[in-house]
Amino acid sequence: MERTVRNRSTRGSVSRCAKRVLDVVVSAGLLLATAPAFACVGAATFLSMGRPVLYRQVRAGLNGKPFRLWKFRTMLDVRDCQGRLLPDSQRITRLGSLLRRFSIDELPQLVNVVRGDMSLVGPRPLLMRYLPRYTDRQRLRLTVKPGITGWAQINGRNGIDWPARFDLDVWYVERWTFWLDVAILAATVWRVSRAEGVLPGGGGDFEEFWGAESPPECGSRAFPVEADEFE
Repeated sequence: MERTVRNRSTRGSVSRCAKRVLDVVVSAGLLLATAPAFACVGAATFLSMGRPVLYRQVRAGLNGKPFRLWKFRTMLDVRDCQGRLLPDSQRITRLGSLLRRFSIDELPQLVNVVRGDMSLVGPRPLLMRYLPRYTDRQRLRLTVKPGITGWAQINGRNGIDWPARFDLDVWYVERWTFWLDVAILAATVWRVSRAEGVLPGGGGDFEEFWGAESPPECGSRAFPVEADEFE
């Protein structure tokens, strides 16, 4: 019995090591291969929206630890008369919608993967304010590194609701293997190339997650889901 447990632990350690190697090798290779695309997207973003080209936002990482996630900017910093950001649908640009449709805005997260903040595959990193709204089961998604893509992304992407997304995230955590990651990466390439599972407007209007909390009287759009943080 002890030998069996030890062998399983060893295999698990090897698989996690292989996952990290895959993350670093693939991310570094993609960063080199997409350098021209980075330059073109950066130039197009600058011409259409001005500076900054990139934005960063605090997200929840492994065990809920905060980290800075990077993306190409897709929205304008447009506010109402009280200084509050307008809904995402009123701020996202035509270029931004295109970048989101094909997940090009996610490319800078390859740097997050190389740094170790994220993995290529895992539950998507969500906003820090969502942490106290998770159920105990939903909190299992925090026991692995967040990913650029994941099981939920190849099974509906932005086109499924929050409960379904969390169920898929937990399914991934409970059944993770190295080869599952490889299969998810292959499926991601296929789905992104077909722009499947994305909400109109590039997913800019995905609802706020409230969990068991009741949304404020003004409705669930009280917070912009993707508020740009410029620095």
